[in-house]
Amino acid sequence: MQTKLTLRLEDHLIEQAKSYAADAGKSVSQIVSDYFKLLTLQKTKANSPSSPITQSLRGLLRESKLDENDYRKHLEEKHL
Repeated sequence: MQTKLTLRLEDHLIEQAKSYAADAGKSVSQIVSDYFKLLTLQKTKANSPSSPITQSLRGLLRESKLDENDYRKHLEEKHL
């Protein structure tokens, strides 16, 4: 459902927004909508662990018997 929203902005900013929207082939409403979606996405990303690849790997080794000491031993062997 779409609802009308009124924004109060300086005249020059409105003209810039209209010009930007025209250059992008979108309406000012669509530009504002896209921006709000981007803000929400960034907030969501800040709460997520990382990229989709990283997310897909989460829990992969949950059943393994490896722990932090095993990783440290691996690093020592690798770099010494």
